[in-house]
Amino acid sequence: MRAVFLDQKTFNQNISLSAIESEVTSLECYPTTDENTLFERCINAEIIITNKVVLNEDTLKSLPSLKLICITATGTNNVDLIAAKKLNIAVTNVAGYAKQSVTQYVFSQILEYFSQTTHHHKNVENGLWSKSETFCALGNEINEVADKTIGIIGYGNLGATVETIAKAFGMNVMIAEREGSQTLRPNRHSLTDVLQQSDIITLHCPHTPETEHLINQQTLSLMKPSAMLINTARGAIINNNDLLNALTNKTIAYAVLDVLDCEPPPSNHILLVNQPKNLKITAHIAWATNQAQQRLLELVGENISHYKQGKQRNRVA
Repeated sequence: MRAVFLDQKTFNQNISLSAIESEVTSLECYPTTDENTLFERCINAEIIITNKVVLNEDTLKSLPSLKLICITATGTNNVDLIAAKKLNIAVTNVAGYAKQSVTQYVFSQILEYFSQTTHHHKNVENGLWSKSETFCALGNEINEVADKTIGIIGYGNLGATVETIAKAFGMNVMIAEREGSQTLRPNRHSLTDVLQQSDIITLHCPHTPETEHLINQQTLSLMKPSAMLINTARGAIINNNDLLNALTNKTIAYAVLDVLDCEPPPSNHILLVNQPKNLKITAHIAWATNQAQQRLLELVGENISHYKQGKQRNRVA
């Protein structure tokens, strides 16, 4: 089967494609693909591999050879799944590949915030330790994460792995029930209770109509003034204006965002132009350890193998 990888540049260049190459007749790779080059690159492909390139209904209708779309991510919003199903085009995604990577990112941010290691390193660079009258140079206060309460919103592979590590640190874990649910499943708490009682809120839920702007003026107002918010899920789960106001007015203490509602963001994005000191933004890299990237592409190879055998694996359409 002939395959085309439309946006290989979304992966490090040292990541091996051998798991995919072994399953296809040919593989053409492009760093990025825009709407002007999409058709000519895909017209003869039986398999399209895409991370974020959009494949809408009109595009899918124009590709009669296409049999399988492999999304190199968990999110599927860049592919028209309804159209794909109508056209008998199989669509697969991948899940679970980044649970170690994302969890490592979450706790690197938590530990940096509570341990203040960057601040204390800068104190040494600035000569404050050499000038100290005692054996240490105390700067920003340091706090333990043990006995802190972490609230997890979104309890799939990522949320469950965060829970495991949190418990190893001696933290209290609260798992949020879905907003609007009339019943609480075992070991779940209402979203209101989680927001009110947590010292740290970490988001791991998908972006759906129900979760869009889930974090807004009302929900932010429920959080502790000392609370930390971490988003490694999707940017649109947070209302940007409301978050900016909450940080500026110290409604909450700190936020770390690895995702924004538009990626890459424009240079005049409201959170970049007005970024307060209690907001840290990174460029959607929580998933991207070398090991997670390699696992992901190996899973894509497995998806192709199962499809060729007539088996359904990670099928979303």
